[in-house]
Amino acid sequence: MNTPVFPTPAPFLGIALKLGTVTGFVIMQALIKAVSDTIPPGEAVFFRSAFGMVPLLVWLAWRHELRGGLRAAMPINHVMRGVIGTTAMALSFACLAYLPLPEATALGYAAPLLTVVFAALFLGETVRIFRFSAVGLGLAGVLVVLWPRLGGSGPADGAEAFGAALALAGATCAALAQIQIRRMVGTERTSAIVFWFSITATTLSLASIPFGWVMPTPREATLLILAGLIGGTGQIMLTSAYRFADASLIAPFDYASMLLALAIGYAFFAEVPTAWTLSGAGLVISAGILIIWRERQLGLERRRARKAGSPQA
Repeated sequence: MNTPVFPTPAPFLGIALKLGTVTGFVIMQALIKAVSDTIPPGEAVFFRSAFGMVPLLVWLAWRHELRGGLRAAMPINHVMRGVIGTTAMALSFACLAYLPLPEATALGYAAPLLTVVFAALFLGETVRIFRFSAVGLGLAGVLVVLWPRLGGSGPADGAEAFGAALALAGATCAALAQIQIRRMVGTERTSAIVFWFSITATTLSLASIPFGWVMPTPREATLLILAGLIGGTGQIMLTSAYRFADASLIAPFDYASMLLALAIGYAFFAEVPTAWTLSGAGLVISAGILIIWRERQLGLERRRARKAGSPQA
């Protein structure tokens, strides 16, 4: 029996890969936003998923994991994850037509907060008062971002309110997709989960053809293909990042996406963030970092308990 070989920990490489992931995903969103006025969300999902498979298949073949990526222990779980994840992607793409990029990014931060709540509801995970308090702080930040869209600081803009609703619905579906992944990791390979999601999303996106696909211009097609290739590469970097560094170390770098979204939104879409967006995003990011810090502390306690041979380990 062969002993599994684990990669040598390389924290700085893990951080670099995570920053590459964050950068790639924000650029992908910007590319989708650039064509969102003419390209429907379902069509954007098709390009993101179909062309995202190209780097994924190359990566799996290079790692000699292509066969494992094709093997599904419980196909129905992949279908469920695919349906939920594809819905989340379509909603997140749709909201980009109505909201500034930084605001859409800030509302997307609701997903990891909702994952904590759903983990307690659906998986029976123990969530203590500290994490629930942090989730409450984060959701308060989401409400701050939403406040102008709800008419709290003046007349509400119907289109932007609709975009905010799409963003929140997308974040909710993304959190549910994470719960489904947690259920699957005990029986499925990571490569299989990623591969079959791409297949499912590509297939499901074709069902949106009757709802108004258009023939993209050469410029639009180029941006959509780039979005798919960058998104697929970002997924690979994300997977690799967790091979070289602890999740608690690299998770906070997710929030670098806000800085990138602010810069790209201002430079390419002339979007100036409001004080509401910045204040709310600050609360959400603070809540996320608190949760990550608490998880790291609990992980250290469990590690010490294992070394001491405590039954609580």
